[in-house]
Amino acid sequence: MSAQEIDYSDIAPYDDSVFKAKMAELVKDPGFLHAVYYTMPKDDVPDLIDEMLKIDNKYDFQHQVMFPFLEMLAKTTTAGISLGGVKYYNPALNYVFITNHRDIVLDASFLNLAFMRREMPTSEVAIGNNLLVFDWINDLVRLNKSFIVKRNTGLREGLMAAKKLSSYIHHAILDKHESVWIAQREGRAKDSSDHTQESLIKMLAIGGQGSFMERLKEINLMPVSISYEFDPNDYLKAREFLMKRRDPNFKKSQRDDLFSMETGLLQFKGHVHFQLTPRINPRLDQLGEFPDNNTSARYVGALIDQAIHRSYEIFPINYVAFDMLHHCNRFCGKYTPEQRVEVERYFDSQLNKVDIEDVTAEERDFMMEMMLVMYSNPLKNKLKTILGGME
Repeated sequence: MSAQEIDYSDIAPYDDSVFKAKMAELVKDPGFLHAVYYTMPKDDVPDLIDEMLKIDNKYDFQHQVMFPFLEMLAKTTTAGISLGGVKYYNPALNYVFITNHRDIVLDASFLNLAFMRREMPTSEVAIGNNLLVFDWINDLVRLNKSFIVKRNTGLREGLMAAKKLSSYIHHAILDKHESVWIAQREGRAKDSSDHTQESLIKMLAIGGQGSFMERLKEINLMPVSISYEFDPNDYLKAREFLMKRRDPNFKKSQRDDLFSMETGLLQFKGHVHFQLTPRINPRLDQLGEFPDNNTSARYVGALIDQAIHRSYEIFPINYVAFDMLHHCNRFCGKYTPEQRVEVERYFDSQLNKVDIEDVTAEERDFMMEMMLVMYSNPLKNKLKTILGGME
């Protein structure tokens, strides 16, 4: 069965033929209305809903509704969003943009915002069904060019879902002529040390034609490095590290996940930078074929990691965190004494937000260390890549 003959309706973005009907359902949903009233001035909501009901396709929705919303979010929660490496982008091609994962919601949204600013096509976005905790979120993301990654399935169902997902991604690139965004791993790296999951590479190579490497080459993998100056969830991650230290079986609740999404969305992130890097097809040609898929996936993942690590934007907070963590002044030339004081105050103020009772001085020191690790790891990984392992 060819990719065009497979029914992708359970995972694909909504087709424009059902757009108006799905939008009419969405704007009546109490949960959606609550979220809208929470994020924008009350008096503006009726006009927004009227505008949404007039739209009948995903392109207009992104450009007339999501673009101004994301611009507002960028203006109020960042110190600017920048995009580098545009010279590597060929408008005649469609890509799988594979990135490190920093924010649950905004990694793909802000990348698409950066594309829209330059009048470049937006990408379809892979989103895990674990985040679709309400029906209205499922509808909203699929109206906004997202497709669904089914997780938490049984072994047999998981294999079938992976085959269908891979087939859909190849279909999006080759038949729909859409680019695709996907994170290099399931979930964010809590310590900000970004590494590509081999299982993700193997999933991408299920669909398509030819050998393992040929299947990857046909979807034009382009690593994209994402750098946030500040991570609004840093103290929540430090809290989670402590909870797991106290109880190895600790698991976050759905409420915790929703609060993380809300915090990442609405709190200050400082400068945000996206760096496009060359698609890896020439490097795949240099690697050649391997006798087994596990080895192939490991080498491809390493290529992606190197491209992402090499292209991080490093901010003063990263240099300060490295020096604080290692009790040295190696990078003191990269920040002023005033900046160091500001960073130390920032870490203290973030830790003061942790809502755990009876935190000992030793436990607070542990959380501080984990925050320093989070902010120093991008610099550490960049150094490893650039210096060939010499730190």
